[in-house]
Amino acid sequence: MNRNILTIATGKKLYVDLAIHLARSFYLWNENSDIAFYIVTDLPDLVERDVLKYSKIITVKKGELGEGFSPKLHLDKLAPEGQTLFIDSDCLIFGNLDSVFERFKGKPVSVVGGYIADGEWFGEIKEICEQFNIPHIPKFNGGIYYLEKGETASKVYAKARELEKDYDKIGFKRLRNRPNDEVLMALAMQLYQMEPIADDATIMSDPQACPGGYEIDIIAGKRWLLNPPPPNPLHRIWYPFTKVEPLIFHFLGYYTQHYPYKREIYRLDKKLKNKLNWQTKAYAKLNIEWPERIKIRFKELFRPVYRLVFGTRKIVKSERIV
Repeated sequence: MNRNILTIATGKKLYVDLAIHLARSFYLWNENSDIAFYIVTDLPDLVERDVLKYSKIITVKKGELGEGFSPKLHLDKLAPEGQTLFIDSDCLIFGNLDSVFERFKGKPVSVVGGYIADGEWFGEIKEICEQFNIPHIPKFNGGIYYLEKGETASKVYAKARELEKDYDKIGFKRLRNRPNDEVLMALAMQLYQMEPIADDATIMSDPQACPGGYEIDIIAGKRWLLNPPPPNPLHRIWYPFTKVEPLIFHFLGYYTQHYPYKREIYRLDKKLKNKLNWQTKAYAKLNIEWPERIKIRFKELFRPVYRLVFGTRKIVKSERIV
């Protein structure tokens, strides 16, 4: 079957820029593979010329796929023939993806995760399962989805879109005032008995699951994230891993504004344009990394004094909030 990577970049230039960086990281590590890379966007003119050499553009009309997280409920209509791995635009790829396609192969719709039968996950899961007479639903990070073009995938995604109409009635809680694609897809998958593949932290991870820090070097393919073991107060009890090295690094939320991401997308751009040399490496260190390191250290030292004098600052609204 054909193998495809697909990402969505609609609504804002911000998302197109993120998709460009994702595409470049894909090309760096999968240049010689037969995997095709697709960008779905309503802003095709913003895709940079170098990316068009190894990416295919699927153009949609503004608002055609809905807003917020809803576009991810249309992957069955957007995906080309064959195997498709959807990756959120705020990710970077750190290696060859052949093994990921092999692990998913044969599953009409799948994700990386486990199951949840009770507790809270954008709603009281036990009550929702009882409502639909199911034992559990898959729980996962919607930064990646896998599907194989066909009747089964179409039925699952059609069900997710149908469930979205009754999102609040079902008992799901909204994310950024929008329906969350993850719980809708989880419920639709369970209703059609679609199974996740076990999360062993080799495919994707993120700094929220690993709050103990991380290091990345996109050119060398080096990366690690740390979930500090207990009794460290930062330990995520729900994440059963300590130090991980995923192929796909998900820079959730504001992590794309941190210097490691900014530094590495700069270096990546220079590498693919044959301009990565001692001067551009020095620029990445001196003009991107160190100013933010100094700023962070300054804040850590003087934050108590600032709050004592001026109080707590109002939270700045993120450009990504819809």
